[in-house]
Amino acid sequence: MDQPLEGIAFADARLGRRFPLPSAGLPLARWVEVGCVGDSGAEIAWNLDDTRPGTPGRLALYAGAHEPPERELSGGGPAEAVSLGGRDVVRRRAPLDEAQPSLRPVSELRWQEAGLHLRLTAQGPWTDDQLRAIVTSIDV
Repeated sequence: MDQPLEGIAFADARLGRRFPLPSAGLPLARWVEVGCVGDSGAEIAWNLDDTRPGTPGRLALYAGAHEPPERELSGGGPAEAVSLGGRDVVRRRAPLDEAQPSLRPVSELRWQEAGLHLRLTAQGPWTDDQLRAIVTSIDV
């Protein structure tokens, strides 16, 4: 995130519409960060309670009129096109060996819908079914 925002209403204002949030149940969040990304995008990051073994540590959702900046995913495989709940998504994955266990691996899902570019970044042991449920629950 380029700079923090005060809350979700500021992300709404930055997009000029309501920020699309997932309605799927997420693990317990310790804290949430809202911030600016690029010239017109916003991102919300849920930093999750990862105190139980095998639980994921983070989930972040970007939304903006323009594509988000590229992130280097060292050690990751090539991007692949997949369909998740009827949405055409580009997925990248990387092991993130240097991160703590609750933050690895990382899955990045990108797609466009209703005039927005979206990127879901899931760090930790998320299953494909969990990611599908989150992606399909985002009402753009």
